[in-house]
Amino acid sequence: MIRAHAQVVRAAMLFKLAGQRDIVLDPSLSPPISTGDYGIGLEQLSTMVRDNKLSALDDYGGVKGLEDKLSTNLETGVSGEVDDIVKRKNSFGSNTYPTKKGKGFWSFLWESWQDLTLIILIIAAVVSLALGIKTEGLKEGWYDGGSIVFAVLLVIFVTAISDYRQSLQFKNLNAEKRNIQLEVIRGGRREKISIFDIVVGDVVPLKIGDQVPADGVFISGHSLAIDESSMTGESKIVHKDKKSPFLLAGCKVADGFGYMLITGVGINTEWGLLMASISEDTGEETPLQVRLNGVATFIGIVGLSVAVAVLAILVLRYFTGHTKDPDGKVQFVGGKTSFSEAVDGVIEIFTIAVTIVVVAVPEGLPLAVTLTLAYSMRKMMADKALVRRLSACETMGSATTICSDKTGTLTLNQMTVVEAYAGKKKLNPPSDASQMKKELSTLVIEGVAVNTTGSVFAPKEGGNVEVSGSPTEKAILSWGVEMGMKFDAVRSEAIILHVCPFNSEKKRGGVALQLSNSDVHIHWKGAAEMVLSSCTHFFDLDGCVQPIKNEMSFFKGIIDDMAAKSLRCVAFAYRPYDRNDVPNTNEEELEQWTLPEDDLILLAIVGIKDPCRPGVDEAVRLCAAAGVKVRMVTGDNIQTAIAIATECGILSPGADTTEPVVIEGRAFRALSEKEQEEVAKKITVMGRSSPNDKLLLVRALRKGGDVVAVTGDGTNDAPALNEADIGLSMGISGTEVAKESSDIIILDDNFSSVVKVVRWGRSVYANIQKFIQFQLTVNVAALIINVVAAVSSGSIPLNAVQLLWVNLIMDTLGALALATEPPTNQLMRRAPVGRREPLVTNVMWRNLIVQALYQVAILLAFNFGSSNFSLLKEGNLEHQNKLKNTLIFNAFVLCQLFNEFNARKPDELNVFKGITSNHLFMGIIGVTFVLQIVIIEFLGKFTTTVRLNWKLWLLSVAIGLFSWPLAVIGKFIPVPKTPLSKMLRRPFQRFRTARNA
Repeated sequence: MIRAHAQVVRAAMLFKLAGQRDIVLDPSLSPPISTGDYGIGLEQLSTMVRDNKLSALDDYGGVKGLEDKLSTNLETGVSGEVDDIVKRKNSFGSNTYPTKKGKGFWSFLWESWQDLTLIILIIAAVVSLALGIKTEGLKEGWYDGGSIVFAVLLVIFVTAISDYRQSLQFKNLNAEKRNIQLEVIRGGRREKISIFDIVVGDVVPLKIGDQVPADGVFISGHSLAIDESSMTGESKIVHKDKKSPFLLAGCKVADGFGYMLITGVGINTEWGLLMASISEDTGEETPLQVRLNGVATFIGIVGLSVAVAVLAILVLRYFTGHTKDPDGKVQFVGGKTSFSEAVDGVIEIFTIAVTIVVVAVPEGLPLAVTLTLAYSMRKMMADKALVRRLSACETMGSATTICSDKTGTLTLNQMTVVEAYAGKKKLNPPSDASQMKKELSTLVIEGVAVNTTGSVFAPKEGGNVEVSGSPTEKAILSWGVEMGMKFDAVRSEAIILHVCPFNSEKKRGGVALQLSNSDVHIHWKGAAEMVLSSCTHFFDLDGCVQPIKNEMSFFKGIIDDMAAKSLRCVAFAYRPYDRNDVPNTNEEELEQWTLPEDDLILLAIVGIKDPCRPGVDEAVRLCAAAGVKVRMVTGDNIQTAIAIATECGILSPGADTTEPVVIEGRAFRALSEKEQEEVAKKITVMGRSSPNDKLLLVRALRKGGDVVAVTGDGTNDAPALNEADIGLSMGISGTEVAKESSDIIILDDNFSSVVKVVRWGRSVYANIQKFIQFQLTVNVAALIINVVAAVSSGSIPLNAVQLLWVNLIMDTLGALALATEPPTNQLMRRAPVGRREPLVTNVMWRNLIVQALYQVAILLAFNFGSSNFSLLKEGNLEHQNKLKNTLIFNAFVLCQLFNEFNARKPDELNVFKGITSNHLFMGIIGVTFVLQIVIIEFLGKFTTTVRLNWKLWLLSVAIGLFSWPLAVIGKFIPVPKTPLSKMLRRPFQRFRTARNA
């Protein structure tokens, strides 16, 4: 289906392009002979790979023929000159594809007004506008309705701008995700470039875990196996060789290694067509967003129910003659009040009900999550963490354990050979080949040069030799170069018959080669104890082969000594092989040949130092203080693992290193499922582990209730990364398969960055909780004030326009202020947030209730006792009423303003701690205060308020300011540890139990 879809898209594009330039749609009818300076056309190349036309490849002269036609070199690649790259892009296209244009600002604007509350408000605004013009005339009658319209439009625009900015943020992050860095061979040297810079004619080396960057043809390689499920939909692994040479972009390398010649890029590949026809969904909702949407909906339903009840009560009051105007006159008198006046009265009551709905719906909750996630993701990028899945942001805050790799994560991944043994002799310095017999040094250099996936480039004009490959390969090749190895010369003298790529299960790799004198050597390289166990002989100091049986303890002692110094031990061994026992040289038989692994002769053992990263011990200590257990899972020798774990602080000096605290992968693997679950909690270090052991450990920990984060970089780490609650892949050393399976990519491969992700995860959750406390205080207080006032007197002190303003500054600016609070060290001194922990904790309920009760009490006191305040006795009754309502509105807003400070630190006494470092928070507070002054002093006729004298301003500030000491006093009130929801359910559960009994 995928392929068929791609073909349809391609056909449509070719049909469209045919009208713009001279393109032959059917190459079999009239194939183009050349494209500019090249001997083959774009369509010929695309058709050959797309349709797997081996006959077409043969017609062009095979891969060698394509080499000539594309003006490239199968050994050294394209020249890499800027002019040559530009010419290739002009002729064959670039490795990019047009992406679907994201939604524009107007789309977000259209969506933002389609909110039920806003639609109700728009209707209320229209009605209010008509009513105002009818009763007060056009000149002044439009103020109320016009103000509601303006406030609604402001809310719509703010929401649209916020959503639009978020979509741009996610678009940039997705572009970053797709920008894969990979190696190519240009001008004879390996260099890392962006996948978007690949051109037709490039030679690309492929290894396990890589993504095939573009369409191409197999040049050479061994055991190269490709997972084409992303293109064919079938999970079958396809082996690539000269009989099946075509490689499709977007597929993953499952095994082996090889080289490919790029023949198609970008939109000229099926992968490019697919990517152009789909758009990545950036509208993912995290579990927290879903929960908050549910909370907002529930509160909205409660508010709507209250509004309906208030509407019914007020209508009943109105028609029974209990509603009076500000002058004390009854508004409805049966038989005397006209129909028009009665309709006006009902519309005013309807506006009150709508106002209650406005104040009840906490529209800012989902917005707060969006702002928090967008802000956190941007900041996490600066902290070297690329978030691939939004839900990982919040889940990371709940992590209770981190299963970390050693190499590259806890260590620098800058490996060098610091110790070497050959013929029972320690080489000092380790790269001095003269200390070895000629026969031995020749074999060691042969094994280093041929049994590798790395390469050595020696510039023709002189200069430093460039070594490329994995960090371990680079360390060994550099050691070989220092011993005098001529990499190209050694490889040119040997014919490679078969390669067994390094395997993370066997932890070794081998190669069979035929020398110029027809001798066959089989070289093995890998984990020292694994290779040693297959050796039956070794070279002595005189260069003679001796049985190893009596010296096995000596070599094991060498390995243990190196491991105790936290060195990675690698052994080299070989065996001569009878040429007649090698299968026929046809590729099929050689591919099926299993290299002999027994009767090996030990050549050398080297110790590779990979120093710990600076700051790792501090990061591990921070995790321990935060209740997050760090476990090291490594493929290295158990002694090396213990040494590195102690150096990093995962194991304290003198700590227990017996099972199960320190365990080998095979020992854990042998346990039953139930035993694994029991033992997993105690494991601190797992050595000699396979990827499957890591997967079993993750499963066992999750079954035990842990929230597990896993770091990984290899293809075989993908199952564990998928299984974990949060998968963290390495951005530098990680394979594309590992990155695709992860939730977050650590761009600098540093464990300290993993800890920063934990901090940000906790910060996301904490900031959202701060805003929930703040938002619910606003809603609860305003709802109670208006409902009590409406039911008792038939009028409300806080009208729709004022509450829309409160919603605007509290929802948007308040969310921005609290959502952008940076993470603090205090967050890393708490226990992780539980999976089922309620969003609103008992501490938050206490703070919320204290503040809401204070605001309700003080503002209702002004509402019902205004006649006792001399400051409010100015002008006629109507002016006094407006003055009272203005004071209540102003005091209410200032209460929320000061309550933002309280919400910053829900469980701390000093709410001003670190306030000066958060410039955005201080700026928002300042802007909100200035806007409130403008609203009261200059826009009164639009918000139904009047100007306040300095005494009333001082009173409003005092009322708001008093919320701070009140919050401090409230924090001394003890709170039960049991969540409120459980406490409320208990009486019902007891009743149910008693009833059942």
